[in-house]
Amino acid sequence: MRTRPATEPVGLPRWLLMPAAAGVLLVAVPVVALLLRVPWGELPRLLASEASLAALGLSLRTSVAATALAAVLGVPLALVLAWARPPLVRVVRTVVLLPLVLPPVVSGLALLTTFGRRGLLGRHLEVLGLDIAFSTTAVVLAQTFVALPFLVLSVEGAARSTGRRHEVVAAGLGARPTTVLRRVTLPLLAPALGSGTALAFARCLGEFGATLTFAGSLQGVTRTLPLEIYLQREADPDAAVALALVLVVLAAVVVLFTQRPARSGGRGRRTDGGSV
Repeated sequence: MRTRPATEPVGLPRWLLMPAAAGVLLVAVPVVALLLRVPWGELPRLLASEASLAALGLSLRTSVAATALAAVLGVPLALVLAWARPPLVRVVRTVVLLPLVLPPVVSGLALLTTFGRRGLLGRHLEVLGLDIAFSTTAVVLAQTFVALPFLVLSVEGAARSTGRRHEVVAAGLGARPTTVLRRVTLPLLAPALGSGTALAFARCLGEFGATLTFAGSLQGVTRTLPLEIYLQREADPDAAVALALVLVVLAAVVVLFTQRPARSGGRGRRTDGGSV
């Protein structure tokens, strides 16, 4: 057996190329098939229809609102999960990550039994004149419910890998906890915040089952782009494909954003951890 220098990288077994190529084809071929099906000549007309513009505008507005809400709730939650002590953390993390594995319809049903007119909280909110189910607010809540775990996972993982040594140094210099969070923690977690927010936004854009179950499908109010695509699938297949193209492009942009190469952290760093 030929000895390999310690500094020479270890190659992968060649047989891995076959399943890897099959995995790429499994994703790429359907996307290419969709692109070949797009009626490019009629694309402006199809995308400019009233129903398409209403669905696209609603999806963008609700996705931005849901992503902002997920960030406001998810970042503190991720930091608590990263730095708090078990065993309570394991229970909380399990609950927070449930939407990742629940069928979207089940998520929508859970929201409906909570915020519906006869729901756990909905019947009390109705007394106050607040009717959430089957409204635009319901769309935002459904999207937030399914997107929150993506942001929490990204930020929590980054917080765990970064550690708290920088925060300890800042606190030792007299900085208050809020100042440490604003000036040290959040800048260190900026890449994870960016990728987690982008993934949450993409998940909000693609949400279907929970939105349909909890918010319904009322044009201009709760009918988001995925719902419009589903409805157009039988009535106007060309319109459905054109709208699907919009989601594919938006998803590709998000994936490219999350795959940006990480920065090295500055010119003055050395590999041994010291500074020059």
